[in-house]
Amino acid sequence: MPTDRIKAAADFRRVMKLIILSGLVLTAGALLYLGASGELYLHMVVAVIGGVFISVLLGCGLFAAAFFSDKSGHDRNVSLATRKHGD
Repeated sequence: MPTDRIKAAADFRRVMKLIILSGLVLTAGALLYLGASGELYLHMVVAVIGGVFISVLLGCGLFAAAFFSDKSGHDRNVSLATRKHGD
């Protein structure tokens, strides 16, 4: 069981690095597109970073955390602990 958790944690770190990289690429792409179609303002850049990068990081990170919870055995432990004795 501990090896499952160690492997799941390593997979989670690897996936989070990919999510951060894709968030950076998508944010840069959005800024390049906006810069090509008009002038960039400081408030616009901050809004794009907040809107694109943080949204990608939050959405994908929560999805990855759900998979990590399942792969590491945490979900199984909770379901066993909350199972009624008659089941």
